[in-house]
Amino acid sequence: MADPTAIAALELSVEVVDGLSVGLARPAYLAAFPVAALALWALIFRDASGTASGSSRRWFLVARVAVVALVVLSAAGPYTTQSKLTAGEPQVTMLVDQSDSMAVAPPVADRLTESIESAGVSVRRVPVGAADSSPIGDAVAANLRENGSLVLLSDGRVTSGQSLQQATDLARSVNATVSTVSMEPRTRERYVTVDGPEKASLGVENRFVARVGGVGGNTSATLTVTVDSEQMLERTVTDAPAPVAFNHTFETTGSHTVTAEIDVTDRFVENDVARKTVRVVERPSILYVSPGEYPFRDYLDGLYDVETAEQVPEDLSPYYAVVVQDAPTDAIDNVDRLQEFVIDGGGLLVVGGRNSFESGGYRGSNLASMLPVSVGEGEPRATNIVLSVDVSGSAEAGMQIQKATALSVLDQLGTENEVGLVGFNYQAYRVSEIEPLSRNRPELQDKIRRLRAGGATDIAAGVRGGGELLGDRVGTVILISDGHDNPDEAARAAARLSERGVQVVTVGAGERINERTLRTIAGAGGGSYFRATETTRLGILFGGTGAPGGAGLVVLDRGTFVTSGLTLTASPDAFNDVSVRRGADFLVAGSNGQPAVATWRYGLGRVATVTAHDDDSTLGGLLRDPDSLLLTRTTNYAIGDPERKATGVTGIPDTRVGEPTTVTYRGSDRPAVEGLSFRRVDEETFQATVTPDRPGYFQLLGATYAADYPREYAAFGPDPALETLAEDTGGREFTAAQGEQIARFATQRSRGVRPVRTDWTWLPLLFGLVVFTAEVSYRRLQVRRRNTTPDGGLP
Repeated sequence: MADPTAIAALELSVEVVDGLSVGLARPAYLAAFPVAALALWALIFRDASGTASGSSRRWFLVARVAVVALVVLSAAGPYTTQSKLTAGEPQVTMLVDQSDSMAVAPPVADRLTESIESAGVSVRRVPVGAADSSPIGDAVAANLRENGSLVLLSDGRVTSGQSLQQATDLARSVNATVSTVSMEPRTRERYVTVDGPEKASLGVENRFVARVGGVGGNTSATLTVTVDSEQMLERTVTDAPAPVAFNHTFETTGSHTVTAEIDVTDRFVENDVARKTVRVVERPSILYVSPGEYPFRDYLDGLYDVETAEQVPEDLSPYYAVVVQDAPTDAIDNVDRLQEFVIDGGGLLVVGGRNSFESGGYRGSNLASMLPVSVGEGEPRATNIVLSVDVSGSAEAGMQIQKATALSVLDQLGTENEVGLVGFNYQAYRVSEIEPLSRNRPELQDKIRRLRAGGATDIAAGVRGGGELLGDRVGTVILISDGHDNPDEAARAAARLSERGVQVVTVGAGERINERTLRTIAGAGGGSYFRATETTRLGILFGGTGAPGGAGLVVLDRGTFVTSGLTLTASPDAFNDVSVRRGADFLVAGSNGQPAVATWRYGLGRVATVTAHDDDSTLGGLLRDPDSLLLTRTTNYAIGDPERKATGVTGIPDTRVGEPTTVTYRGSDRPAVEGLSFRRVDEETFQATVTPDRPGYFQLLGATYAADYPREYAAFGPDPALETLAEDTGGREFTAAQGEQIARFATQRSRGVRPVRTDWTWLPLLFGLVVFTAEVSYRRLQVRRRNTTPDGGLP
């Protein structure tokens, strides 16, 4: 016997006109019609008897076949599907955050529920989180329905599970909206944090920052900071946030503790103590190679264990990095050994001057092959560029900003470039082919001004569209967008372009910008992210006029260890004639685009170049605060992990209560610790995971790590990600007093053009009954009129 569910699955549907389809739920039943029709024919004509004429028998067959056809059609399940405007059944699904961080806001869930229901819309309340757990992203994801709508009553402070960005991406994929209800904190609350380096060198001064943050009105809090239980400072703070910086030099190696504590009257005591550990190591050994004497050598000596040589020795094993300053390649000697050293994981910092790079015979040498810059190619070179501008509906509110940013970017591009233009929403549109900017700049400016917004957003389409316009050319796609889309597919598209030599640079423009998405895409595409206010830096990269203001230095990429939070005031006299290689990180430039600092990975090692200097080949103002931090970080980048050569060493990053941290042990034998299972991850490296259940300092295998208070108590008030969640999903931002507006929005969302299916099974049966009744009545009437006899032989 056939499975009825399998038969039912074989539906047949045909669109008759736009918005109207006709179908059969069980078309397989139609196969019964020819069998039934054949049986009727045999019953009426085969071995026929009686007085009925042939004409009567034929009319009788037609009538009964019509009845059978209508019955079979009814069994086949006829239906129509028509798009209609329906009122729907409005309902509000309200996710109510019950975690501790919500205690600083007034309780409004009951009042808001009553207000919505009094407007005629039912409310389904879903509790989310408790105590120090706030899985907000998971709760949003679990309650999403296709074309559905949620209202989130929360501060958005996620402590576990999916992030709000992940929940946003999922909501967009099912066309669901998430609205938010913002609540300003009313209860006073303060918390403390402490930041600083995870590792430090013995005898080197380090900078730390203790911060007092919180919500509510101003209140007095006493901040006390101790290092290894010895008090370093005590200060009274009233404002929040209040950063307090301090310096400390460690005189012994090993693990040290830094504790910040506040004495304050507020809601929670859990966040009144912040803990941090610092692992102090011996100064890493570096080799300084130079045929001359320069102040940079003395500067390095204050931070590292420095040995000096005029040439590279055969044995480099004692060193973590080699620093070469203003040395011609023939004076360095043993470059092949230096190359092996870097490939095997060592670091190299090459500092320029009048006797190096283009003047030192670097071009074509083995030394030059290791560097992130090419020698003797410092003049701007033409490149192919595609501006890919977001014209989707999400960008509509900020379209004027998008256009102004695109025009600003265009102004920064040198005339030697060839530039094309693409607009994109859910697909890409070719606006202008790639042509020399020297002749098509006015045309591009006009076309940018005439761009119009509309349609869904697919940033990946913009990335792919830029790549398609470039074709087989090597070049750069400059993506201008607000970033409101899932970054994953766009990042994959950018990575594919990068593999074929196309760089993807992103520029954030719009009323609200998702910088996380744009940074992700730029990182995957081998480029950098710029804010709309930073477009002058594009002129440095692409042969424009550069940054205004003359001879200073410009940070091009602030998203790296070397440049994060950096302030530069020096004005070097000269730059070596170099250009940054594709694939390298161009970090700092002169005001006219000359490379100053560049980095990249070479084999297992790290290589950096500093090509800005004074006329006497010294580093001049770069050796003075605050610019000297650039040199320190660049050297530390080349050094890498200052304990990578050590064995029997345990590393444990600080963590928070309830959050796991990884214990890494480097040694020949697997360590044995009760309650921990170490797994081998490398030849002499073992790892295990530990999750603290209380705050404090803990020791393990000779190392100390800190377990700070739970993340729930580290931030209060609405998370800015809530705005992005509502905007990107088509939701709204409401206040606690807008219950009627929430009900109205839910009602509007429930209305819409939806496919309405109508079953017509009864209609063929009705027609069949009419035909059957008419046929029988006609034959009875003929008998009464004596036009025929009852023994006609018809069934």
